[in-house]
Amino acid sequence: MSQVIAIANQKGGVAKTTTTVNLAAALVRQGEKVLCIDLDPQANLTMSLGWQNPDDLQYTIADVIDKAIAEQPIIPTEGIIHHAEGIDLMPSSIQLSGYETLLINEYGRENMLRQYVDAARPFYDHILIDCQPSLNILTINALVAANSVLIPTQPQFFSAKGLELLFQTYSKVRRKMNPDLKIEGVLVTMMDKRPNFTKDVVDLIRSTYGGSVKVFESEIPISVRAIECGAEGKSIFQHDPKGKVAEAYANLALEVIENAEREQRRTHKHQAVR
Repeated sequence: MSQVIAIANQKGGVAKTTTTVNLAAALVRQGEKVLCIDLDPQANLTMSLGWQNPDDLQYTIADVIDKAIAEQPIIPTEGIIHHAEGIDLMPSSIQLSGYETLLINEYGRENMLRQYVDAARPFYDHILIDCQPSLNILTINALVAANSVLIPTQPQFFSAKGLELLFQTYSKVRRKMNPDLKIEGVLVTMMDKRPNFTKDVVDLIRSTYGGSVKVFESEIPISVRAIECGAEGKSIFQHDPKGKVAEAYANLALEVIENAEREQRRTHKHQAVR
């Protein structure tokens, strides 16, 4: 059964989409089969993987949610786009922007994405969900569908403080909707080690949260090249394979795989005891 990770933070500009693309590419390079789901109406993930006109696509995640609402059969392979680097993508488009309002009166509105994810699980080792910068019903859908949440954050004071709101939302979802949801880890992104305060903020994140949740050893350096590759529809491994960003995401993938293997051992041990 695949590992489903929601990549979420209500704050924008913390490299959620960049992390989704490059973590996916790094996992593929480790021999893993990966599906990315773009759950942001801005469709940045879709564009970052090379489809610059997402509104022209015939089938997107909005169509999947329509089927879930109508209780129609969901075919997990329908509408999947195949990227040259081996990543599968369920794209998004501006059509998704109306679904926060559309889902308000729907029974089981938090479980619409889960229906699709559960259908897709047998085909993949990892499913990565790129969430929009909001804690709205679409992000709740991602948290309900996921096994874990990976939280990118900038090494800035207010970004670190903003984690508290996300942890509160995580706790509510875990308590009321998805008791198996875990924190995959907090990932420091856009790291610039030159200013002294940057190290202070990273130390604050590790001291504040490191005792209760995983803070990844991998830290993603700030890099213009990482921004450039999104415009080219490539991962950092194609754009700058020997750079520090590629090395950092390769190391992150190894940590994610280690998390998955540890969780599998824990699950098997628990089942054996039962």
